[in-house]
Amino acid sequence: MIRSIRGVSVIVGLAVMAAACRGSQTPEATVDVAAPLSVSTVVAAVVPLADQLEAGGVVAAKETATLTSRIVAPVIEVRVRAGERVRAGDLLVVLDDKAMADQARAAEAAAGAAQQGLTVATSEQAAAVAERKLATVSHSRVASLHERRSATTQELDEAEARLSTAVARAETASARVAQANAQLVAARAAADAATTTESFGLVNAPFDGLVTERLTDPGNLASPGVPLLRLDSTGAPHVDVRVDEARERYVREGDRVEVRFEEGAGESRAVEGVVTEIARAVTADERAFTVEVSLPSASTPRTGTFARVRFRGASREALVVPATTIRHQGQLSTVFVVEDGVARLRLLQTGYEGAEGVEVLAGLNRGEVIVNGPPPELTDGRRIVAHDPVPTGARP
Repeated sequence: MIRSIRGVSVIVGLAVMAAACRGSQTPEATVDVAAPLSVSTVVAAVVPLADQLEAGGVVAAKETATLTSRIVAPVIEVRVRAGERVRAGDLLVVLDDKAMADQARAAEAAAGAAQQGLTVATSEQAAAVAERKLATVSHSRVASLHERRSATTQELDEAEARLSTAVARAETASARVAQANAQLVAARAAADAATTTESFGLVNAPFDGLVTERLTDPGNLASPGVPLLRLDSTGAPHVDVRVDEARERYVREGDRVEVRFEEGAGESRAVEGVVTEIARAVTADERAFTVEVSLPSASTPRTGTFARVRFRGASREALVVPATTIRHQGQLSTVFVVEDGVARLRLLQTGYEGAEGVEVLAGLNRGEVIVNGPPPELTDGRRIVAHDPVPTGARP
């Protein structure tokens, strides 16, 4: 019995010694984890920063057209779909133009009949003019004979009557020619109008562009005012924004501004735009005016995309740090401040972000040294080996 108890004591003692040995190795394992990290640093500095005026707007094409029908007719064929590119003059929609074609043929026939009527009137006029000429000569001859007592008064009266009748017929023929000529002009105008109306059965592209919406299909009834297609030109797009009247001094034609597009998941993309047009009129209800900002052709945003335009205002002093120093975790923005060779995590409240850097509204003081491009393994309280800090705005 005593031997068994001693055996148990020996086993327990060995276990305690093994645990003690394992515990003595733990500090040696943590030494490598807490080894100082080598990092680069920058100094938070106050630099001149222009106030920013931000206005929201939507992207619009250089030219936009909503194609509609000029006549009431069934749609026979739609030759394009949304997203297709077209050239000016391309046939896009075909309408049923049988009724217009019949009207055009009837108008052409009426114009032909009017031409024939003019020909007949002209012939009648020529005959009437010849008859008047003959009656005039005959009247002169009879009048001369009557003076010499060689023709009776009755013969003279008959010659005068024939002359009057010939003159009246000539005048009537001239009037008929004028009437036939007017009828021909009207018939030709009606024929041209009918031909033009017939052409309304074909809807063509007014310019080179991109079909953004297809709003009809074969079998639908097209009518004036009902959209068939929407088309955007292929030229450089622009953004239309509304700017408050009080900020007019911040906006000038030719100014280069930043235009930012939201791309989802908190990501955004910025391009440089140019102010190309400023509306002279101010709306009475909003006390604002419209500003057009042209975009580079390579940006190719979709029409209707929401964009934010930033105009530069008056210059002011602001505390700015490089964007590479800030670590974003959800809605939180943090930096690591160097204090006695140790990295300390600091929460920030940030403002404007641009080419100059990120404006710090709270959480950091001027002249503090912060880690630039903090590595993922850097944590609060970690010892670091910092390189010589450089001011904000200089290359680290």
